[in-house]
Amino acid sequence: MASGLDTQRLNLIFQSRPDILEGIQKAADSPTRVKLFNNIASFVHEQLGEPSTSEPTHKRRRVDIEQSQTAASSNGAATPTAISAEEVAAENVLLEIKDISVSIPQRKKYDLCLTAKHLYARAPGTTSPVSGIIYSWKDIEYAFYLPVPEKTQIQHSYILFPRHSYFPTKNNTSTVDPLVFTVSATAPKPGSIGGPNADAASAVADSYTTLFNWALNKCLQAAANNVQIVAADPSKFHSMVRQSHRPKEKAVHVKAFRGSKDGYLFFLENGIFWGFKKPLMFIPLDRIAAVSYTSVLQRTFNMVVEVFTGEGGDEEATEEIEFSMLDQEDYGGINENYVMRHRLQDRSMADQRKAKRELAENAKGKKGANGEEPDANGQGDDDMTELEKAHLEAEQQLQDDEDEDEEDYDPGSEGESEGSGTSSDDDDDDDDEEDAEDDNAEDDE
Repeated sequence: MASGLDTQRLNLIFQSRPDILEGIQKAADSPTRVKLFNNIASFVHEQLGEPSTSEPTHKRRRVDIEQSQTAASSNGAATPTAISAEEVAAENVLLEIKDISVSIPQRKKYDLCLTAKHLYARAPGTTSPVSGIIYSWKDIEYAFYLPVPEKTQIQHSYILFPRHSYFPTKNNTSTVDPLVFTVSATAPKPGSIGGPNADAASAVADSYTTLFNWALNKCLQAAANNVQIVAADPSKFHSMVRQSHRPKEKAVHVKAFRGSKDGYLFFLENGIFWGFKKPLMFIPLDRIAAVSYTSVLQRTFNMVVEVFTGEGGDEEATEEIEFSMLDQEDYGGINENYVMRHRLQDRSMADQRKAKRELAENAKGKKGANGEEPDANGQGDDDMTELEKAHLEAEQQLQDDEDEDEEDYDPGSEGESEGSGTSSDDDDDDDDEEDAEDDNAEDDE
């Protein structure tokens, strides 16, 4: 009976899954089953298109998370391989975790299924992957585990970026969506873990965090993908702004705007993450050309990140990405604990930035450290702002002769000069009084 199978077509479809092909051959023990398998093979083959040709067919179903084959990578790397939902559905599910809150690409509760090759979402009670929520393990380029801001109850989000989805630029706006799902700090509910690996997973399921860390790392390693899940570390960076909803916990995010969209910046060990409004963005440290601080006001400032885009074959091509309305309290932590610690170039003192470099709060009538009145720029001779000090340390040109001259300068001499001027004015007043008394004496005589 097996000789009646369309083996040529079946081999084309299941060439990467010999176990499925072998199972079909064993199960095709009657004319009815042979006909059924041949019809299935014909249908799948038609949906996939002819594998031997590179020309796409309008009938071919492709998952939305993949880029077009004609789309070029910004760094010249190969684009991810297109995935068909039918092929993924045929894979054996190794682990299933039910009722997980997905927020991107779609906001809904799904069952997350892990196979040897893919991670995908499935609607409860169904067997087919959700179109647009299928990710190949080998294509995951960055993975993060970050706390959800502004939540009274502690929650964390997992963010998985497939290749070319983490860094949208002006010339590359049609990026694929990352996967973002949120878990609570509690343990999984009974019966929410299924699949052949359920027993092993349950052994490490003290919480959703330990469960997903174990499962994601296992699957990435099995796919020979050495991507590590990066978490925020408050000992290396945290906001100085107090959280009203969780006052004893240090926030690892900074509020900011990107254009008109409000969101949060996370300063991580491998780069800067922006979320959670679409499009999400991650800027790796090795793509940051420089950082500048602009539009400094009394309570807020803007941060401009100049990034290497490598577009058009120009490796030195750059683009500026601006984040606005950052709180002044967070400047010190960002500049000292991140920009300077990672030795990122600070271009705030460049000519085009000088007009915007001063803190507005120092433009008010504050006195300097030695009691002098502020100069025209709103600060005393030796009372430079923290922002200017950091810039002077970062710019070598301003650390040479000008710094030495400032160290030799004695502000007291100016004070003495001012004091002498005051005494001279007093003497002139005394002379005027004496002349007035003499005139009055003459009039009396």
